[in-house]
Amino acid sequence: MPGQAIALKRKKAPVAHEKVSKAASKTSGPELSDVGSQHLDIGYRLKELRTAHRLSIRGLAEAAGLTHSTIAQIEANKVSPSISSMKRILNVLNVPLSEFFAEAETKSEEKIFFAAKELVELADGKKLSYRQVGSNLKGKAIMMLHERYAPGADTGETYSHEAEECGVVVTGKLMIVVGSREHCLKKGEAYYFDSRQPHRMYNPFDEECEVISAVSPPTF
Repeated sequence: MPGQAIALKRKKAPVAHEKVSKAASKTSGPELSDVGSQHLDIGYRLKELRTAHRLSIRGLAEAAGLTHSTIAQIEANKVSPSISSMKRILNVLNVPLSEFFAEAETKSEEKIFFAAKELVELADGKKLSYRQVGSNLKGKAIMMLHERYAPGADTGETYSHEAEECGVVVTGKLMIVVGSREHCLKKGEAYYFDSRQPHRMYNPFDEECEVISAVSPPTF
């Protein structure tokens, strides 16, 4: 999923709706942000998961290929991680991004229909927007996203995860890198690939690009 990195907001209060916002790690790209008036405390949530896995900050940093100070600053909410950095961290903890931001839902609260405002923003919502259908994908088989790439939007360094993904370009054009292959997709064209291949998406064009995509299982 060349362009510029996209900044996201840090979280301040405990969970509900989510986003993806900016990182000061050694990778660049869109970052984890918030949605609505309620926020996820990324630092607290990460520390909780790390300690549950009995990992030290240094141990997690080494396993994720990041610096000790990067993990410490994320846990202290002094920086917000990029998507690619957060994926590295969560891969070590064996937690998908969608599950990291999951809202607690009971069976009786299971939703079938979603208003536009109920889609969960996983990116900054400005340069890059990843709006997810449903807030808790734990145990689900598929992740649906409404994506928007403003001119200059870039997902950052290539990353990979255990899944398959596909999408259709609704408007504009999008550059997609999958492994050693790079292609420009135009309106009405589509992609389908094994997400274990390193991939990246960016929009170097002058017009916004809109994509409807799916990831299965939701390991993004």
